[in-house]
Amino acid sequence: MGDPYLWLKSLHVVAVIAWMAGMLYLPRLFVYHAEAKPGSELSETLKVMERRLLRAIVNPAMIAVWALGLAMAWMAGWWLQGWFLAKLVLVGALTVVHHMFAAWRKQFERDANTRPARFYRIWNEVPTLLMIGIVVLVIFKPF
Repeated sequence: MGDPYLWLKSLHVVAVIAWMAGMLYLPRLFVYHAEAKPGSELSETLKVMERRLLRAIVNPAMIAVWALGLAMAWMAGWWLQGWFLAKLVLVGALTVVHHMFAAWRKQFERDANTRPARFYRIWNEVPTLLMIGIVVLVIFKPF
């Protein structure tokens, strides 16, 4: 029960689940928000939901994923392993997507969105594709 690596790994998995849940839900909220009339009760409710989701769950989870993942990599000595470097690139890409979502949330907050719901439906799939690649790299460690 006292193995620090297993504690880091457990907390890392919990943080990944929280981050991915938010990264899959936030663009779905954007789909609904893009279809809502600016200033409407629905639009204002979605603003609150998006802000709270990002600030209370998605941002802290992303920070925890990075901190715990890097700590595990340091403990396990993965820095020069190809699978880990590839995973790092995909997690970096997911982080870029996270920041794009945060910027889009701010546009919705200002009632400045110009994109159709279809745009957000497509972007809703990007975190899933990145997650698949990350999981395959972690499980199979192909190189």
